[in-house]
Amino acid sequence: MKKFILFLLIMSATISLRAQVNSVEVEVSQSTLDTASVPEINTIGFYNYNFTYKSRLDSIQRIVPLSYNEYVQNFIDIYSKRKDMMGKMIGLSSYYFPIFEKALLAYNIPSEIKFLPIIESSMNPHAISRVGATGLWQFMFGTAKGYGLNMDNFVDERKDPIQASYAAAAYFRDAYDELGDWLLAIAAYNCGMGNVTRAINKAGSRDFWQIRTFLPKETRDYVPAFIAAVYVMNFPEKHSIIAQKSSLHQKTDTVHVSNFVALSDISKVLNLEEGVLVGLNPSYKKKIVNGTELSPKRIILPSVDHNLYLGLYNVLNQDLDVNKEIILASTDDVRELRKKLPLKTGAPVVYHRVSPGQNLSAIAEKYGVEVQDLKVWNKLKGSTIIPGQKLKISDNSSRSVNSTIAKPNYVTYKVKAGDTLSTIARKFEGATVASIQKTNGLNKTALQPGMMLKIMSL
Repeated sequence: MKKFILFLLIMSATISLRAQVNSVEVEVSQSTLDTASVPEINTIGFYNYNFTYKSRLDSIQRIVPLSYNEYVQNFIDIYSKRKDMMGKMIGLSSYYFPIFEKALLAYNIPSEIKFLPIIESSMNPHAISRVGATGLWQFMFGTAKGYGLNMDNFVDERKDPIQASYAAAAYFRDAYDELGDWLLAIAAYNCGMGNVTRAINKAGSRDFWQIRTFLPKETRDYVPAFIAAVYVMNFPEKHSIIAQKSSLHQKTDTVHVSNFVALSDISKVLNLEEGVLVGLNPSYKKKIVNGTELSPKRIILPSVDHNLYLGLYNVLNQDLDVNKEIILASTDDVRELRKKLPLKTGAPVVYHRVSPGQNLSAIAEKYGVEVQDLKVWNKLKGSTIIPGQKLKISDNSSRSVNSTIAKPNYVTYKVKAGDTLSTIARKFEGATVASIQKTNGLNKTALQPGMMLKIMSL
């Protein structure tokens, strides 16, 4: 009887202690690339080891190690209770995950990293942390600049899902190449490679769980939070989490413009709320797409009804009076940026039907003609084309103008040992060996490990 009473007392104390741990109110806030903000959970003991959770984690096909321990368990408890939030994440993932996966694949990064924006920003491209980290991937300004993202009066590419995803993938490539471990690379994304390297030296180990106590306070829980997010997103039904429908359109078209276009004008001709276009194009700070001939800009549109093509075409190619529409925050000479390059006529024609995602540069390269020729043959006011549109194309490769047009939507790629121009070009849709050489002023023997290249990505 005394032993039984003693057993009950021990069990009561254990349950009470576990309840105290579970009752801790934790807010997983947006973390940053340079300064972490995921809170540490003070776990006194692991009293609720769950073999089912471990078995489920082990069953996930992955490259990143998904350890199960008390730290991971605590975040599983947190996320599995936040059913509305995680349901929203599942809904958003149907739009964002294909974007993340494409960028990660280009740099040979494990696809599991696509879950990181859940703990970084709750997959909100407009998220800004208390220290200024911005976007889905929470880039600090300096780091974003270092990875080729552009921030100016009109655009903040940290908020661009496509551009920021390629920049994040490039960072992870660098972090893994330096640290040699994916959990350490994830930790470095939160607190920087320098902090992780110092922790490795202090601990005398390259195992995240061994160096954890030597990392900044917020970073200690960053990796467990990531693993827990991967778990819950893979097993939502086990915790009665129901996907919430996202307001983002799943079927979209991509166009590129070389002039200034207001999102409000596009929304009117498409009979859409302006917020729909802002949601698909979150990087344009003034809701104005600032395309130029030298730097065309991407616009993501909901799939367009063919009956609206003419109106959309006219809006995308009209000349917007920027000085009338907005007050510039700098002395940039917008008129100088928008100077048109000379046009010249071409030759006899065949026809090409525009596919989703194609732009004039890609079509011109395909047929061996100049962008300027395409504009003349088709009486185009700008560089915008619409999926399904028929374009006149020269049936020979005569070149009429020797001007260089910058390709739209560049990403930065760091050359690795063993890379060739051909293997790099295959990583990026729309890129060719010739375009990489031309953009970077390369010849076939000039490629060196560590070199940073500008690559066009459609």
